[in-house]
Amino acid sequence: MRKAILGAALLALTSVASTTPAQAAACGGYVGLTFDDGPSNAHTPALLNALRQNGLRATMFNEGQYAAAYPAQVRAEVGAGMWVGNHSYTHPHLTQQSQSQMDSEVSRTQQAISAAGGGTPKLFRPPYGETNATLQAVEAKYGLRQIIWDVDSQDWNNASVDAIVQANARLGNGQIILMHEWPANTLSAIPRIAQTLASRGLCAGMISPQTGRAVAPG
Repeated sequence: MRKAILGAALLALTSVASTTPAQAAACGGYVGLTFDDGPSNAHTPALLNALRQNGLRATMFNEGQYAAAYPAQVRAEVGAGMWVGNHSYTHPHLTQQSQSQMDSEVSRTQQAISAAGGGTPKLFRPPYGETNATLQAVEAKYGLRQIIWDVDSQDWNNASVDAIVQANARLGNGQIILMHEWPANTLSAIPRIAQTLASRGLCAGMISPQTGRAVAPG
């Protein structure tokens, strides 16, 4: 009986040992896939399904107003293995606002995402990528790392599926791409994005709050 148990344990260890290095070897680097402007009942479920089916994880930069309106979708993002970041409450041009207005946009979103079950965000993406020293001081107050992007997929600008896939193909280790949850072409591109990254030995990683770069999920 002891031999049988030992044999089974050894077999289990062997199978773990055989899969882990292979999975590690498959990731020659990590990239940060990001999707702005959610969540919504209209787009979030299909996007999460596509990401899960293709073995991808991403950072969802949520607007506070939508996190408050669709808390179940925030929970769905977390449940699907995604990370949730702060993308302001109403998506204004923050650099045209006062410090108190900036503070309100950031803090209300922190609260809305937390109340919805998305945890307390550690990453902040300013709308339109517009930032200044005042905004960065507000971000620091809430312990947020500002995340812009290395590659813009142009999906917000009617980029084709091919163009979105090609934009992802330009990513290097540690780099981050801007995408959005609402363009139909982005949803259609997901399977090919997964194939393209895999063919280059890249995996979809998390964005480090320490460095602001894509790293292995931890």
